[in-house]
Amino acid sequence: MMHYLFSFFAGGLFGLGLLISGMTDTNKIQNWLDIFGRWDPTLAFVLTGAIIPMFFAWQISKRMKKPCAAEVFPANPSIKINPSLVFGSILFGVGWALIGLCPGPVIASISFGGWQGILFIISMVSGIFLAKIVKRQVN
Repeated sequence: MMHYLFSFFAGGLFGLGLLISGMTDTNKIQNWLDIFGRWDPTLAFVLTGAIIPMFFAWQISKRMKKPCAAEVFPANPSIKINPSLVFGSILFGVGWALIGLCPGPVIASISFGGWQGILFIISMVSGIFLAKIVKRQVN
């Protein structure tokens, strides 16, 4: 039960941070990527503002014997760069550049984003299922 409470709190804090920083505004994201036009450096400040507290959180977690909401820490993910990772990253980046949305901000803005946010989520979930089907066919 405690795990769900921590997850709810962390997700709410993340969404609030996205909202306050303006990262739910697609124009801000597209202007970040428009380096020869109306470039907006706000995203760099938001990313830096996220990295600094996480650095300290990781240092603290290294000293902890067990996490607050679980019995053990999860295993570190393997760092394996493969064609699927590269291709998926390119697709994500192109989609992000074209419409200025990624999953976190679109979920945070779903209450005021109108039908476009709902369409994005439907498309995203459809893409996830389609990718699984294609991967099975390729393998």
